[in-house]
Amino acid sequence: MFFISCSKIMITILFILICVGFSDGANVTPSVGRKGQWQLLLNSTGVVGMHLALTYKNTVVMFDQTGAGPSGYKLRRRFHGSTCSRSRHDMTDSTCYAHSVEYDISTNKVRPLWLDTDPWCSSGSFLSNGTLLQVGGNERGAKRVRFFRPCGNDQCNWIQSKKTLSDMRWYASSQLLPEHDRLVVVGGRRTFTYEFVPKISPGEKSFDLPFLHQTDDRNEGGNNLYPFLHLSSDGNLNRVIKTFPRIPGEGSRNYPSSGSSVILPLDHRDNFQKVEVMVCGGSSTGAFTAAARRRFLEGLRSCGRMVITGEKNKWNMEHMPKPRLLNDMVILPIGDILIINGAERGSAGYDNARNASLEPFLYSPNKRLGARFRVLMSTKIARMYHSSATLLPDGRVLVAGSNPHGRYIFHNVAYPTELRLQAFVPHYMERRYHSSRPNNLTIEYGGASHAIEYGKEFRVRFFLMRRPNNEMVFSAYAPPFTTHSFAMNQRMLKLRCRSLKRSGDGWVVAVLEAPPSSLVAPSGYYMLTVVNGGIPSMSQWVHFGHA
Repeated sequence: MFFISCSKIMITILFILICVGFSDGANVTPSVGRKGQWQLLLNSTGVVGMHLALTYKNTVVMFDQTGAGPSGYKLRRRFHGSTCSRSRHDMTDSTCYAHSVEYDISTNKVRPLWLDTDPWCSSGSFLSNGTLLQVGGNERGAKRVRFFRPCGNDQCNWIQSKKTLSDMRWYASSQLLPEHDRLVVVGGRRTFTYEFVPKISPGEKSFDLPFLHQTDDRNEGGNNLYPFLHLSSDGNLNRVIKTFPRIPGEGSRNYPSSGSSVILPLDHRDNFQKVEVMVCGGSSTGAFTAAARRRFLEGLRSCGRMVITGEKNKWNMEHMPKPRLLNDMVILPIGDILIINGAERGSAGYDNARNASLEPFLYSPNKRLGARFRVLMSTKIARMYHSSATLLPDGRVLVAGSNPHGRYIFHNVAYPTELRLQAFVPHYMERRYHSSRPNNLTIEYGGASHAIEYGKEFRVRFFLMRRPNNEMVFSAYAPPFTTHSFAMNQRMLKLRCRSLKRSGDGWVVAVLEAPPSSLVAPSGYYMLTVVNGGIPSMSQWVHFGHA
């Protein structure tokens, strides 16, 4: 599903489909009520976390633009081998600084990674083998294709492909397709096309997409960049099958208005066929040009939900506690949506926003209208333009980045460059819930392949101090590539449980059923979590795919 929201129009086009060694509870002081906690993990990652991706090796790759000059991570030697001295030239030479790092969750350390061309405002998706396929960027990087294959031994690095994209992709989005391990890459600044990668044949080109021409708001910086792409599960490919109603209200949702969007969790009870999209936040009409004149218009409070499958497609609107833009939306293991980072006024772009949104919101989609939002514990660190967030296997949410400037600036500005790394700890991950938490989760599968085949049964085993709650849920989560308020490829499925048995010593064995096909769950690595009455386990990695 290809999904873009614009200032005057909201249309959805189905255009081409369009666990781990962690403790059993966060070691933090119990929070007051259910507001959660914040942890400061590192005082500096050295590199702004403009782009963020969790790998199945339990590391997080983050990177910035290479054109921002010196970062906060000075190298002793350039990646091609020559020494970085203390000379005036080397102290300002961009190649003597890291612009990408890999963060190890277990050791809480970062190591530098090499980047050849500039991936500023690029996109990415994980392939079925866990490799991050990353495309686009700025200038020399605008048509480049890069790979990062996680290794777990600190020996892996970025690899730049000799093959290139057909068109320049700056502020584009990408989505993994159900078959053939390929991505669709859509849009970009002054680029009104889509294309597929990796390329199958040398002559493969891009395809014009009229919708991008129609929604280009040139006076406001585009307002159709980083389009929201979501994979539906109904199997319609390679054709536009319907046009959806515009979302009610004024304002815009896509960059530089920069709201956010997710697919709500898919459920085995309807065979994963109810696909509901949610969009929250964004900027008021004219916010981008107003910010250039130092007038920061209030952002949008509205959220819209729409089921995109079936015949009745209607937006259902509600409101967040406060206005928000530049926000990230993270699907939590319990099925709720965490809305985090951002600002209350302005738009995306350098120094274009004010009034940092310091309080995350928790959205519970299954509660009654009017009771779905809850305000969580405030942070003291502003996360503005070029910030990001991603879910970790231990249930925490990693928060990084924020740099509303073209270079690393730490003084005499409204919002300095931010290199501190944080984690938000939801209340249910605290130790006081340990007695209800499924522990020591293991996954057992007897197939010949290392991947669990679609539709096949597999077993999970875990320990519970108490009898299982009647509301036992087994979720599978596809880790996204996150940048500019959009978590590309983020997806959660609630799996079918065939049987559940608990022995007298507290061990529980559940027989689960893998997703039915790649239309529902593209082949790759997922985080499997057991949720017992709203209390999740630590996640373990599982690989779904073909035989």
